[in-house]
Amino acid sequence: MTHRISAFISALGVLAGALLLTFAVREHRSGASALWVGVGAAIFFGASYALVRDVRRLRSGPAA
Repeated sequence: MTHRISAFISALGVLAGALLLTFAVREHRSGASALWVGVGAAIFFGASYALVRDVRRLRSGPAA
């Protein structure tokens, strides 16, 4: 059960990362620093990695 909760939280993290990345790109187009896009991308990819790790843990079956 805890693996499912972890995967759900990771999915919410990917959603938040995608929103942050979208916000960063919009701000960059308005003249803000490109650093925002880099930070937004790093957070998004980090959250995506966590989600993939959690989904793989779910698919591997119960731990012994």
